[in-house]
Formats: sequence, C-alpha cells, structure tokens
Amino acid sequence: MANKLVNGAPQSAFAHVAEMVKTAIPPLHPAGKPFVVGGLALAALGLRVPVLRRLGLGFAAASAAFFRNPTRVTPGDPAAVVAVSDGEICAVDFAVPPSEAGLGERAMRRISTFLSITDVHVQRAPLAATVAVVTHVPGQFLSADLPETSEVNERNTVVFEAADGTKVAAVQVAGMVARRIVCDVTPGNPVAAGEVYGLIRFGSRVDLYLPEDAEPQVAVGQRAVGGETVLARLP
Repeated sequence: MANKLVNGAPQSAFAHVAEMVKTAIPPLHPAGKPFVVGGLALAALGLRVPVLRRLGLGFAAASAAFFRNPTRVTPGDPAAVVAVSDGEICAVDFAVPPSEAGLGERAMRRISTFLSITDVHVQRAPLAATVAVVTHVPGQFLSADLPETSEVNERNTVVFEAADGTKVAAVQVAGMVARRIVCDVTPGNPVAAGEVYGLIRFGSRVDLYLPEDAEPQVAVGQRAVGGETVLARLP
C-alpha cells in the first residue's frame, strides 16, 4: 500500500489503516472499557483454544457495540429540546414528574423514549443548562416498555435549569435487563445541549418532563436520535 501524505509528510500504510479504523469505529463510553478489555483478555488466554478465543472476541465486539458513543451534531436553536437518547418514542402525554425532581405536583408535558438492547445507550443533555438536581431512587426492574415503570422501577432523575429559569427533568429508568444506571453529573455542573451525561445498561427508558406549553415535535412510534432529534420546542 502506497504511503499517504499527511501535512506534507508521508504516512505509513499501518498508520493510514489505523486512522481509517479510528474514523469508522464510534468512540466508546468509559463505562464499557472494562467489558471490552475483559473480552480481549479472555481471547488472549484462549489463543490455543479456538472456542474460548471466539467467545472472548465476540464478547469484546458486542460490548464495544453496546457502549458506543457516536459523535452527534446538535441543532443550534436555543428553543429546541433535543432527544436525551436514541430509541423509539413510546409516549407523548402529560404526567406528574417524580417527587424527587422538586417540580411540584402539576402535570407536565412528558415525552418518553424506549431503548432496545441494540440502541446507543448514552444519555445527552436536552438543552444548554446547569444541573440543578440529581437523585437516584431504588425500585423494581419491570420491562421498560410498560407505562408503570416510570413510577415503580429504579430510576435516576436529573433536573436541568436553563439560563432563563426553565426547568426540564430527564429520568433514566432501569428495565428488566438494565441493572445499572450511570450518571456523570452533579448539581452545579454546566452542560451543553447534546452533551453526554450518563448511560443505562442494557435496555431501558428515558422520560423527559417539559413545561406544559412546550410544543412536541415527535409522535409515538417515531425513532429518535440522541442529541440530534428535536423532541419539542420551548415557547
């Protein structure tokens, strides 16, 4: 393979291939690195045992796919509320937010997204804001596509407060298979719209609570792309 010029200097064939692989493979969320490393370690131990080697490589590949954290282009519209995660819109309705959010007992606009095992599982900030509340509540592990899971399943609530005082709550809800909620922000942290702040393993639901007068831009059954799809517009 001929060398390629990079900044006027020749690039080796190996470096060129490595760069192509790096570009093609999405970044990995830090929570997934132990799983990938563990799979590769198992494959290394099984160099002389084909079954063990294939098992290790397969596990590492599956883990890399699940914990992928692809780059997203977030709309610059300050009135846009972007999808917190990838997945299928499973509810567009009104509901009282969890009490730990501290948003009162009045129903708010709710948009819920169901994440299957094959979806990207990182969560992204719905708008540019400061983190006001982070609360974890233990609970059950019912199937995340059931309506009642918003109230009874294990969950983690993050309230984002925009510069104008608007508050939006995103609730990470564990599912039947998901047994671990990761949240990387604490109260006082500033976040940009579309910025990754957490992750749920391995199949789950995210409920987004918005002001009552927010205008939904999606419908039940539609696919959402985290950090890119506009779920609603604020007045």
